[in-house]
Amino acid sequence: MADVTLKHVKKVYPNLDRKKKKKKGEPEKKTNLQVTEEGVLAVQDFNLEIKDREFMVLVGPSGCGKSTTLRMIAGLEEISGGELYIDGKLMNNISPKDRNIAMVFQNYALYPHMTVRANMEFPLKIAKMGKAEIDRKVMQAAETLDITQYLDRKPKELSGGQRQRVAIGRAIVREPKVLLMDEPLSNLDAKLRNQMRAEIIKLHQRIPSTFIYVTHDQTEAMTLGDRICIMKDGVIQQVGTPQDVFDHPYNLFVAGFIGTPQMNFIEAELERKSADDYEVSLDGKEVELSESKVANLAKVGVSSQKVILGVRPEHVMAIPMGESRGFTGKVELTELMGSALHIHLSAFGRDMIVVAQTRDLQKAGYGMIEAGEEIRFTFDGTVCHVFAKDTGLNLEHIEKQG
Repeated sequence: MADVTLKHVKKVYPNLDRKKKKKKGEPEKKTNLQVTEEGVLAVQDFNLEIKDREFMVLVGPSGCGKSTTLRMIAGLEEISGGELYIDGKLMNNISPKDRNIAMVFQNYALYPHMTVRANMEFPLKIAKMGKAEIDRKVMQAAETLDITQYLDRKPKELSGGQRQRVAIGRAIVREPKVLLMDEPLSNLDAKLRNQMRAEIIKLHQRIPSTFIYVTHDQTEAMTLGDRICIMKDGVIQQVGTPQDVFDHPYNLFVAGFIGTPQMNFIEAELERKSADDYEVSLDGKEVELSESKVANLAKVGVSSQKVILGVRPEHVMAIPMGESRGFTGKVELTELMGSALHIHLSAFGRDMIVVAQTRDLQKAGYGMIEAGEEIRFTFDGTVCHVFAKDTGLNLEHIEKQG
């Protein structure tokens, strides 16, 4: 029903700290947000095109500007600069009620004195819709969300998951062009979050709305989004499908943020041996990169330099006992996660995590792995990522160097 386009959007908050007199001995407040003469840039030069009926997830750590961006789309925050279009219409100065959007909040925001039915009817009554139409829309939304049995209850009589369903129901009865969700599952326990994620995916398939979802949970982002937009300090770091972002992170931040456990980062040396040949050396040993990675590095003319090698924990393999190849690490602790063992190692002067299947460890001759013992491991250079040590950029994706 609607595409959403943000062009060079920014949000500036007044820098109130500059107006306050600092008390003697009071520590400086640290922030990674850019501060200008205008104030604090909470969101800067935000450019994003969201397609009709797409499920877009804005994800990033607390304070990165994702909720502020969502609130600007909703009209709850004034846009300091740039342009917002919904369905091709400029929305900067359009009031929230006239944007044909609905929003689901983290804390449900239900009226406690009203029944579920009354909560869901409320926005339709405000719109002066007829009683028969209101009844039809409420029942349709209740059936979609499987909450018909709760229509006559008050919110206090419902569980967290049921309340969130009601909040979503109140939003979708209006049949909005755009449905905004601001961390709607963060107050639920892990089991309910998993259930509600599935319900939201089904809901997106059933209703013809564009979904824009905000979360700090990368698992939610990866499982829900058609595409995800990763933010840091008010700036977009990367936009892409979950698989593309996982496989081809643009920088160290994205690589470390997406994926559980976090990607391992190891200092190494990249040597350009010829115009179209590269070698990565680590701890005096060569790590052979794939032909496609070497071709990408050559294409952009990457020079010899110190790099950060990124290796996901699930791509690190334990070497069978008795073999001398690979690298050595000292076990700090282990975590048994069902069929997999998370092994925390000290290697290359830093901490590393190896995710190994217990059956693979048994085949390699390992019994109960305990803290203090040493294991040998290796990884395939075809799945490594090479980041510039100085900029943190993925060297396969930078522009051609001069």
